[in-house]
Amino acid sequence: MKERSRVEQFEGIRRERRDDGASIRELAEKYKVHRRTVRAALADAVPPPRKAPERESPVLGPFEATVRAWLTADLDAPRKQRHTARRIWQRLLEEEGAVVAESSVRALVAQLRVEVGLVRRSVSVPQTHLPAAEAEVDFGEFSAVIAGRVMKLWMFCLRLSHSGKAVHIAYANQAQESFLDAHVQAFERLGGVPTGMVRYDNLKPAVIRVALGRERFEHPRFIAMRSHYGFDSFFCIPGIEGAHEKGGVEGEIGRFRRRHLTPVPHAASLAALNEVLAAADAADDARLIGARSETVGAAAARETPLLNALPYKGFDATLPLSCRVDAKARICVRQCYYSVPARFTGRRLDVRLGATTVLVLEGGTVVAQHTRSARRGSEDLVLDHYLEVLVRKPGALAGATPLVRARVAGAVTPGAGRPVWGAYSALGVAGGLCVARAEPTEGMVGPSAGGVT
Repeated sequence: MKERSRVEQFEGIRRERRDDGASIRELAEKYKVHRRTVRAALADAVPPPRKAPERESPVLGPFEATVRAWLTADLDAPRKQRHTARRIWQRLLEEEGAVVAESSVRALVAQLRVEVGLVRRSVSVPQTHLPAAEAEVDFGEFSAVIAGRVMKLWMFCLRLSHSGKAVHIAYANQAQESFLDAHVQAFERLGGVPTGMVRYDNLKPAVIRVALGRERFEHPRFIAMRSHYGFDSFFCIPGIEGAHEKGGVEGEIGRFRRRHLTPVPHAASLAALNEVLAAADAADDARLIGARSETVGAAAARETPLLNALPYKGFDATLPLSCRVDAKARICVRQCYYSVPARFTGRRLDVRLGATTVLVLEGGTVVAQHTRSARRGSEDLVLDHYLEVLVRKPGALAGATPLVRARVAGAVTPGAGRPVWGAYSALGVAGGLCVARAEPTEGMVGPSAGGVT
């Protein structure tokens, strides 16, 4: 037989009293309850709440004042040298001779910490974000397999506070070039710029030094980018205390990492990975945030027309540098080496360092272009840059590092029959390869076509 709940028991008592006129004694005997329970059921159909027993703590009672004094003294002690619950339990055993379980001490310490002011219970105030008015920005770390190698990457995230629409872009570093380039791409993908402020934590690409209160010494290039797009910046309180001030993007990075980057993604290149992230952003337009009845995509469709229009041209996020070409026809940028045409050896050239590219210029003309390397000490050498040297040093061709790199990359193919190059001048033959620098005749493979035959 099913055991009756207390409210069902009250209902049965009241029914039998009403229909059969049973006495209080009869009802108490039938339902096996006290007569005062029967009277309570007849007085009210809702059973009274059970009273929580008030129990004393005879074991910890004599030591409560001692524990309170220790915790009060912690108010003036360094944060990393305050009592933990375990340390208080140990002191009670060693100094006070108490015989008590550690769990009992933990419960008492948790209560007293609030009373003495060591723990402050924070209260969150609900916020309303107006359409197109605010956005939040942050970087999050994740791992991916790029071209067969596990790499630690950083994901830039810009999230519109009203709709929850977010843009995610992966970078190999958190350098300022990546930070600025990500803003340019994010604003273009959103189709506009927030009319109010963008919330940041104290990222080094934006903040040189944190001053008192909300004052910040900002980086000039960040100020220029902010001025170019016409938005305001808001910097959160440093540390964990300020994380709630941009909680939307904090939660978004974790959600996106769990939803789209688990298991660890594999991609042929960083550009291919970013295509995957862009597709994930598009798929997220169909999701609902919390109890909202409107999808992210629908809310973003309302919000986007209210954004400020983009400037007529994008912000130049590259960093201008000046580098000297060494004796191996290389420049060194952020501890990575990139080749330039050998004729510039010993000269100083202008460099535009971007988030993913390295442009080398001479008098405003691009003389070399490389994909930015993610590994310190790496070398990115282009065989074409050394051909004019190999004319004078043909013996160096067989073991030339640029040639080895070109073979690995598939830019050099073994010569199956030494084709005729027409009007070109042959520079050298080694290891079954014919290397030339000139414009090949139609249908032939040469340096200008992305390979050497």
